[in-house]
Amino acid sequence: MLRHVLVLLLALPLFACGEQGSRAPFADSRTPPGLERRFLPPNGWAWGYVQVGDDAVQRYGVSAPHGAPTSQILILTDYGESAETWFETANDLNAKGVVVWILERQGQGGSERLAGKRERGHVLSYAPDVTATKAMVKAVIRPDGRLPLTVLGQGQGGLVALRAAEEGLMADALVLSAPTFDLNALPAPKAQLIKTARLARQARLSFLAWPTAQDWRRDGPDDKAQGLTGDPVRGAVNHAWQTANPDLRMGAPSLGFYAAYYDVLDAAAHDLGGVKIPTLLLAGDADKVTPSSAQASVCKALADCRETRLPGGRHALHLERDSVRGPWLEAVIQTVRGAGRRSTARP
Repeated sequence: MLRHVLVLLLALPLFACGEQGSRAPFADSRTPPGLERRFLPPNGWAWGYVQVGDDAVQRYGVSAPHGAPTSQILILTDYGESAETWFETANDLNAKGVVVWILERQGQGGSERLAGKRERGHVLSYAPDVTATKAMVKAVIRPDGRLPLTVLGQGQGGLVALRAAEEGLMADALVLSAPTFDLNALPAPKAQLIKTARLARQARLSFLAWPTAQDWRRDGPDDKAQGLTGDPVRGAVNHAWQTANPDLRMGAPSLGFYAAYYDVLDAAAHDLGGVKIPTLLLAGDADKVTPSSAQASVCKALADCRETRLPGGRHALHLERDSVRGPWLEAVIQTVRGAGRRSTARP
């Protein structure tokens, strides 16, 4: 343990040389050349920012259907994603009469960054993500409760959604899409990584990454190459947006990220019984990012949770080939409609 901390301390001058860059939030993005129409922003797409107290500014986007809306959905993105990654899904949901809101995580996408090296996925705590989610719902999305709301958390966004639900999130339904309730691929043995990350946080070095971590590269792997999806076209979308927009790029996470991730994971595990929102857990049986056993255990502990496994699905279900994404999208739409029926039935 001491050896790894010393390595980080000795590397600090080298890291500091690269810790330059803008932390400011970023709004309008440039469309990558050659991108298919289905991946373009929905008609009327608008950007906004949300900030709670002194927390970092987080970017969100919204689009509405052509006719009168029947429901709303708030999407919480996974690690390394921006709202642009979800434009195809937003278009599909708008076509079904759903108002789509997408809230990007702190320090990711177009949100304000917490590290001087903009592309580093750095946070000190998941609490601001949870607080911003509740604030979006209460103050921005449905101040009068007019339309039923479903909250969808993808990957690590699922962990944020779950923790927000434990803290009283105002929602009619919850969709946990490939929720990351543990991590399979780590840069070091789990116990060693957690101890080093928490020690780095105490030493105020949590903005550093593990020494072997990789930064974002223009010639780096896209989501298909990383095994997150089996679809080569959808798998290239996230990397295309980041190539065209340097402010959206995301590389390896910081040590502070790992400390914060395992902190919130521990906290969430203690309050699962308090979640009363009807929940659908969607996961692929070929997901290598997170263990299925952790997902099943969480779903079993919730008061009202149904788990559906999608054959051949990997981690990024919203970017999967049609044979996987089709059933995933239909399950999301049915959950949104079910939330509307429950909302109407309430006195």
